Amino acid sequence: MDTLPPASGDAAKPLTPAELRELYSLMVAVRHLDASAIAWQRQGIIPGYAPEQGQEAAQVGSGYAVDTTRDFVFPTYREMGVARTMGVDMVAYMSTHKATWHGGLYDPQQTRLAPIQAVVAGSVLHAVGWAHGQTLAGTADGSLGVAMTYFGDGASSQGDVHEALNFAAVMKAPVVFFVQNNGWAISVPTERQVAGGSVAARAAGYGMPALQIDGDDVVAVVEATRRAFAQARSGNGPVLIEAMTYRRGPHSTSDDPGRYRSLDEERDGAGLDPLERFRQRLLADGIADAAFFAEALAAAKAEEEHIRTGIQALGSRPGTEMFDLVFQETTPALQAQAANWREESEHV
Repeated sequence: MDTLPPASGDAAKPLTPAELRELYSLMVAVRHLDASAIAWQRQGIIPGYAPEQGQEAAQVGSGYAVDTTRDFVFPTYREMGVARTMGVDMVAYMSTHKATWHGGLYDPQQTRLAPIQAVVAGSVLHAVGWAHGQTLAGTADGSLGVAMTYFGDGASSQGDVHEALNFAAVMKAPVVFFVQNNGWAISVPTERQVAGGSVAARAAGYGMPALQIDGDDVVAVVEATRRAFAQARSGNGPVLIEAMTYRRGPHSTSDDPGRYRSLDEERDGAGLDPLERFRQRLLADGIADAAFFAEALAAAKAEEEHIRTGIQALGSRPGTEMFDLVFQETTPALQAQAANWREESEHV
């Protein structure tokens, strides 16, 4: 399915060999960090994590298309690969999974990545609101900032998603709805919870162009996301992308996928590993060699060690931050409470 106008300008430029190698290095870094985060949860370093093995191409490819000087991304709890691709400090990002009360250490305004959203489909409405603000403040001359919001096939059944799609289409908000259809809404397969079997097909009901793409092909993801951004940035309204991929492994570290699918079913449904698929393509095209792949893996391992060390060094956050970060305007009662809290903290 492809109802989006053909690419033109910068969106139509092919990726260079250097960019292709960069994409592979990012995918390796994300794969290694993802596997390590699962181990960290088992070791008690972090209390919980939502794995994304198999979705590296969808996340790295879409994140690669973001212009962090003007766009804004609204993630769920499973977009570590997007954050890494956008250059977010990963100790600061992973601190969210450390369960510090205020939800992480990175600066959303500086990184252009909104705080992790654990409410299913919650980030979708936030993205549309921000995008509508761009419409009100900007001009349709190709300079609009674009919001990109992520959600899964399961979240697409939430009422918030339909409200967001309708509002964005009516108001021509510059937003890209990026759906990672990973085959499972936790324990329910897509065909049992998405009428018609396609999230992209729903876009037609809102008069919105849509793409259904191979989410395991990182090049296809980059190209599709760039096209969608160009469409939205030019004042033509929202675009929906459905990236068909597969969640290999559990929904979260508290999930047991053996309750709803067998290991054989997982292997059959997953297809060729997107990382191995891209590696074979780079080799066949003479863009990378064995030395490059070894170097990329070594860099990913070194990065993981740095991040793990940084996370373990994080201390508890002072509760007094609530008074600095939550309330825009304080009251005398809040000021007194903050003073008491700080005084008590000094004596602990």
